[in-house]
Amino acid sequence: MESDSPHLRGRLVVFEGIDGTGKSTQIKLLAQYLQEHGIEVVTDYEPTRGEWGMKVRNAALSGERLSLEEEINCLLQDRREHVREFIEPALNRGAWVLLDRYYLSMMAYQGATGVNVEDLRQMNEEFATIPDVAFWLDIPVEMAMERMNARGSDKDAFENETFLQACSAIYSAMEMPWLFRIEADGEIHETQARVREIIRAELEV
Repeated sequence: MESDSPHLRGRLVVFEGIDGTGKSTQIKLLAQYLQEHGIEVVTDYEPTRGEWGMKVRNAALSGERLSLEEEINCLLQDRREHVREFIEPALNRGAWVLLDRYYLSMMAYQGATGVNVEDLRQMNEEFATIPDVAFWLDIPVEMAMERMNARGSDKDAFENETFLQACSAIYSAMEMPWLFRIEADGEIHETQARVREIIRAELEV
């Protein structure tokens, strides 16, 4: 049987949203659920810790951002490597890949900086694997800021309220048949229940 058989190929599930929405927690809970059903699960995030992703991360953590052109170039290079070296090999062996951020983040964050959102989508979909399911974890920006402040970690150049409001507005306008909005401002396990309900309905787990 071919390795790209739909019966063998894994699934790509992406969690999106502004910082403070609980993406990493929901990924961990979903991974446990899938593993209990005998599914191999791998998890990762973007930007990665590779050369290109770290350029964006380090600049943001310094309180500055790269030029918009350089930022987009680095993110695209980072994603190309990620798709080629991690995402596609895992899917082809039948694993489910759960990602904390993918190219919808680029549409939201670089879109909020002024780049045409559909142009950003096209740049990515020329090479990036389309998710089977993506979740937009939606909470009020004020709550996200409170959560980030409670963590006590240093804010990066993307984490200010006005900018995150613009990012949220872009997420809310996205229309893909595989993108699902999840209200994530309640109890953690209530959010996870909504995630699992969609996974069962869409991917039959």
